[in-house]
Amino acid sequence: MSRSDEGGNGSSSSSAGGGGVGVGGGGVVVVGSCGGGVGVVEAGGGAGGMGSSVIEDSGGGGGGLTQTPRHHHSHHHSHHHHSRDGHHQGKNAVKYGELIILGYNGHLPPSDRGRRRSKFMLFRRQNCNGVKEDRRYTVRQPQNTQAILNSQQHSISYTMSRNQAVIVEYKPDPETDMFQIGRSSEPPIDFVVMDTVPGEKHGEAKVSQSTISRFACRLIAHRTTREARVYAAGFDSSRNIFLGEKATKWQNCDEMDGLTTNGILIMHPITNPLREDGEGEVGLWREVSVGGGVYVLRESRSSAQRGRKVEDEDNRLQDGTLIDLCGATLLWRSADGLAKSPTKRHLEQMLDELNAGRPQCPVGLNTLVIPRKETLTASEKQPLVYLNCGHVQGLHQWGHEKDSNTRTCPMCLMVGPVVKLCMGIEPAFYVDIGTPTFCFNPCGHMATEKTVKFWASVPIPHGTNGFQAACPFCATALEGHPGYSKLIFQDNCD
Repeated sequence: MSRSDEGGNGSSSSSAGGGGVGVGGGGVVVVGSCGGGVGVVEAGGGAGGMGSSVIEDSGGGGGGLTQTPRHHHSHHHSHHHHSRDGHHQGKNAVKYGELIILGYNGHLPPSDRGRRRSKFMLFRRQNCNGVKEDRRYTVRQPQNTQAILNSQQHSISYTMSRNQAVIVEYKPDPETDMFQIGRSSEPPIDFVVMDTVPGEKHGEAKVSQSTISRFACRLIAHRTTREARVYAAGFDSSRNIFLGEKATKWQNCDEMDGLTTNGILIMHPITNPLREDGEGEVGLWREVSVGGGVYVLRESRSSAQRGRKVEDEDNRLQDGTLIDLCGATLLWRSADGLAKSPTKRHLEQMLDELNAGRPQCPVGLNTLVIPRKETLTASEKQPLVYLNCGHVQGLHQWGHEKDSNTRTCPMCLMVGPVVKLCMGIEPAFYVDIGTPTFCFNPCGHMATEKTVKFWASVPIPHGTNGFQAACPFCATALEGHPGYSKLIFQDNCD
């Protein structure tokens, strides 16, 4: 059994009430696995930086890829064994949606593999593995309770005192599938997620102390309606979740529930950004409990006092819901929402059209080519953007201040920083379908006007007590106001 300690990420500032949802697409999935064992919400280290996240190597087991269980057992759950059935589901596979990690531009460096990916597709499993609450009772010695000792029994143990615990047993639910997310690479985890490191990612980057729980959260998807819900904490290899004596928990006459140490935060969109009627509004960050309740944020991320319950909101995922694990933020895209989103091929065509206009450097008079991915070196064809004015030029030394990234724009004489332009190629983060004519400041990732303006308005949990807007393609915190620039090309479109 593990304990419920996830390291505390930070306090949520009250100003961060706003938060937003995004849109998104892309992913990988697990298909027939047994999501779970019981689990303890274990901790990822002390309080600390949130940022973005990466997915850790899987080892064996289920996750990012499409998978099916080996039939070692004839009963409902096929305990944690997985066998790979390829990277793709059949044409008739039912898709629930996709989870995309903020901070990655279409892939996880050095490469997506197994349960380590920048995004995951969730399909209906060949064999259902969901669970639902069955019964609850109080015991004096939870360690010796049959539900805890039985590795086939899903249960949650709430330690109330040294000699009292409430055990909640779960039973198989033939109507649902379960998917588990966390830092652990043990078999019960379908999607292994590590802390995101902001900035360009050309290789693996790890933080010294993770704040993501080993068994962070679980998603339950209804096999018929395709509705998905998120719950804090995941079942460990013994199919247990264990909330220790110090964990935040409460018992009412008809309810036993609790929170994980650093908490699982969610933000639903107020209006879907993909709708044609315009701008997507950001919602409010909330905390979701082990039992799926929705609460106002605690005063600090790991405070012992829970927030007030929000009666008119629930844990059902909407297209554009953000899920924060305290170290990584995930975007949920529903299958229906993805059908209205641009595809990667569409984004590549838009980029090809921009390059077909043969944008030119007004100083060197050479043709520029906008790349699809970041490069370590800058060639003469690499376009650079002057972030204060938006003029796009090539690499030259005119107006360059020695030992500084500051340059004077030869077109308008405005002084400011310069950065390489690169296409935001992850379609999941796009709010609309259009031409990429804006870029984020200071990273230079290009996207459509509505997409850039939307993400600039979304406060993402960061550090121990704050929120900040960030580029969804690299997780770099946005700078200046408004945090983006309109691009001005010297090409045949002017």
